[in-house]
Amino acid sequence: MPATIDRYVERDLSQAHALVIDSNAASRTLIVSQLRDYGVGRVAQCARVQDARSKLENATYDFVLCEHYFSETNYSGQTLLDDLRRAQLLPFSTVFFMVTGEASYASVAEAAESALDGYLLKPFTPVSLFARLDSARTRKVHLGPIFQAIEGNDFDTATALCKERFDKRQPFWLYAARIGAELLLRLNRQPEAKALFEAVIETRALPWAKLGIARVQLETGQPSKAINTLEALIGSDPNFGDAYDVMGQAQVETGSFAAALETYRMASGLTPDSVTRQQKFGMMAYYMGEKEAANRALSRACILGFESKMFDYQSLVLLAFSCLAAGDRKGLDRCVTDFGRVQQIESNRGSVRVARLGAVVNLISAIARRQFAEAVAGTKKLADDVEQPNFDFEAACNLAGVLSLLAATSIQLDPAEGWVRTLGRRYCNTRGLSEMLANACNAHEPYAALVRQCLSEINQMAEQAVGLTLGGDPAGAVKMLLNEAGNTLNIKLVDMAQQVLTRNRAKLTNPDAVAHQIADLRERCGGAAARPGHSADAARQTGGVALRTGGGQLAPPKPAMPEPEVTAQTAKPGDLLRLRPDTEPL
Repeated sequence: MPATIDRYVERDLSQAHALVIDSNAASRTLIVSQLRDYGVGRVAQCARVQDARSKLENATYDFVLCEHYFSETNYSGQTLLDDLRRAQLLPFSTVFFMVTGEASYASVAEAAESALDGYLLKPFTPVSLFARLDSARTRKVHLGPIFQAIEGNDFDTATALCKERFDKRQPFWLYAARIGAELLLRLNRQPEAKALFEAVIETRALPWAKLGIARVQLETGQPSKAINTLEALIGSDPNFGDAYDVMGQAQVETGSFAAALETYRMASGLTPDSVTRQQKFGMMAYYMGEKEAANRALSRACILGFESKMFDYQSLVLLAFSCLAAGDRKGLDRCVTDFGRVQQIESNRGSVRVARLGAVVNLISAIARRQFAEAVAGTKKLADDVEQPNFDFEAACNLAGVLSLLAATSIQLDPAEGWVRTLGRRYCNTRGLSEMLANACNAHEPYAALVRQCLSEINQMAEQAVGLTLGGDPAGAVKMLLNEAGNTLNIKLVDMAQQVLTRNRAKLTNPDAVAHQIADLRERCGGAAARPGHSADAARQTGGVALRTGGGQLAPPKPAMPEPEVTAQTAKPGDLLRLRPDTEPL
């Protein structure tokens, strides 16, 4: 057997590590005993999904056997698997089995297509368990070279191996096709990914392949087409949670926020114990003005995932805003306490983002306590960074929210309108971004109107540049775009200047100098264009299969939370969909 795949099958089972997740003590004990009889040397067990999530995030297991439905808590093992998969916290080397009774067999069998090694129908005999484990280990052997290449970050080799296995219909070719298509998407080779998804559909019309087509359409700037594809998919399979995730993102990108809210509401209802989906719904509900729904969803996400690596500190900020709107001082105090714990563990990591988020939570608390001098001083300090490259769209929304709260409490802050205008002119690239930023100002409608006006101004600048180019003056168009981009830091104008340069390079007097100006401006703007509702964490791809690399997750692991010195009721957040810069085709 090749050395590259030895560890996927030939390792001594006495050194293997298994985890059994089952709320029924008798069932759990029986499975643990059977695994030991199979030869597994170390077998851990837990009764709660929260405990299982923590174990799986902080250790690697060779085998995981998880109950499908936890009746006492209404939690789902499938949701746990989906959350781990989306967050890149489950390596390919782990064999994951769902254990289920007769009643939920159909849903588990369907879920087996998505990153699940198999299912076990209760009651099962040791012989049937051993046979299923042997089969799963065999698949790991056949796909071992692919997994090895992925863990070594050699994605080109892994992709080629996947395509070869699919083309030759070698064992487990369908699973290899899914991995290969995912890799192609991550490598920005969307046409090849689409071709592979379509080839899979021709052989078997699997839901994940149809979802892959929608993801390609979304990633290539065709959200409307993605919505059409997803509508058909959801129509045929209304319980396919990943389809709602991608649908919500496509609707956000088209500016259809009301539709996105209902989509995320549906997804969170299908999987009420999903940290990520509760947060997506909570975020969208907050920005759409449904503060009570936002408070409930974000609070639930807090309870589910505060100590999880899926935790996103922006959750606490939005929850703090929601608590203030609801007059929930105790809830707001819990947010402040929890963020104090966050800052304890992040104090030596130098995170500018964490410092800003903590400042916003403290400002919200100061406003609630009517400590207006403190709130004004803190807001001015936060606003000092509005033109910094690392002051991103998330920070813009949070500052706009604080400014709106101050205005709503009749606090006169003379530069406030100018700051809102600066934020609007910088980030109003699309209707989607404009509406998201305007909704952040919903506590003070004049600021929301000002943001929408900024979008009109940016569009007028873009139209003027197009007119100059079509009129035969590309040099004038580039000059105008670069001048306005320097004034506004709007990346859309920089990207337009790049397009004009690319298409009219021969007509410009000094194209290399223009290229340097564009590069300098892009750096001042902070890089690529923002996308509303997109996660900053590239490891977390909506609807995708996990591609954990290098033996670990793509994003740096989050340190464990310290225990609070004093706690009453600790509300806890999870992995909120961030409003952060990401690439977007023009």
